[in-house]
Amino acid sequence: MRVWQVARSLLVLSGGHPYEAGPFDELLAALGEWDITHLVHPEGGEADAASHIARADAVLFYDMAGYTFAEGRVETHPPSPAYREAIAARFASGRGAVAMHHALAGWALWPEWHEWLGGQFHYQPGAHGADSGYRHDVAYTARLVADHPVLAGLPESFAVTDELYLCPINEDAVTPLIRAEGFAFTPDNFYSAANAVAGEMFSRKGWDHPLGSNLVAWTKQVGPAPLVYLQFGDGPETYANPYFRRILAQALQFIAGETTS
Repeated sequence: MRVWQVARSLLVLSGGHPYEAGPFDELLAALGEWDITHLVHPEGGEADAASHIARADAVLFYDMAGYTFAEGRVETHPPSPAYREAIAARFASGRGAVAMHHALAGWALWPEWHEWLGGQFHYQPGAHGADSGYRHDVAYTARLVADHPVLAGLPESFAVTDELYLCPINEDAVTPLIRAEGFAFTPDNFYSAANAVAGEMFSRKGWDHPLGSNLVAWTKQVGPAPLVYLQFGDGPETYANPYFRRILAQALQFIAGETTS
């Protein structure tokens, strides 16, 4: 573990999915003394990120790259070799990352990415099974299920209103941190991602999905490196939630190897 004497460097990757930039910037500003580089896909994300990924003390993935949405269809593409190699090298060196919300959907054609994350949100059905489900503005109780540095100083439960996902999560490969209570992860509570792509928002027409996990935060080892995934983060209400802000700040400290002493 390290105690920092100077400003730490944080690389933030976003883009590929809409979000409210002003409130998100306020969230980043509330994280503490970080020297932040914020790159946005596609203009300044993948092409510029490789060198920053290697140097940053912490990386926050809030991107959903690898997609082109147009005229009711979605096309997917993999990341560049340089981008893949930069992230793989970071993890192999023991340097971790935090992934947040729709990052779970990014890079559909990069299997290692989702193996590292421990789950995947699918926009389309395929060999994996059904497309995934989404539900906006769900009021639920976030219940801590672990004693972990990411959760230090938090109450056992707290209220959240945020988007939830119905998608595959490999619980056997992760260490659970927080579960969502008070809302059933069943297909009748979610809407089809593929229908949304086709222009039918909030639709279950012709769609079904297995029962899902209520896990909304976890940590995972990627070789020698720690990774934290937080499903929180659809919009301004969550950005401003003081408990979420604490979780995100402590997750970044954790993966950067920082102590608070």
